Amino acid sequence: MASDEVKSDRRYTKEHEWAQAHGGNVRIGITAFAVDQLGDITLVNLDVKAGDELTVGKAFGTIESVKTLSDLFTPVSGKVASVNPAVIDRAELVNDDCYGAAWIIEITPSDANELESLLDHVAYAEFIKTAGH
Repeated sequence: MASDEVKSDRRYTKEHEWAQAHGGNVRIGITAFAVDQLGDITLVNLDVKAGDELTVGKAFGTIESVKTLSDLFTPVSGKVASVNPAVIDRAELVNDDCYGAAWIIEITPSDANELESLLDHVAYAEFIKTAGH
């Protein structure tokens, strides 16, 4: 995996989600590594809406590809501030711009320190290199 596919301006989970501070919220999406592993994304299905409370590690939806169906997990606890209608309407956007336009949800974190406890870009790059997933 090319090192430029792990962005230095966000944090990561071992479930291959990224989390990035965005104003007072945390924007969440899936990594380029996840997109590569899943193949062509065909559907993003969310089980949450704005105002819902989420806790770390809980599934908030699924992402479907030509190969498989995977759960999306919450990297930080808090309240859903917004969902990205673009990825619901056009799931293939995840294939094209997983770190930009294809963010999935934004959460207003209940503990700002949770974001800092996630993997930084160096640790995540090492994780995907050594974990062999």
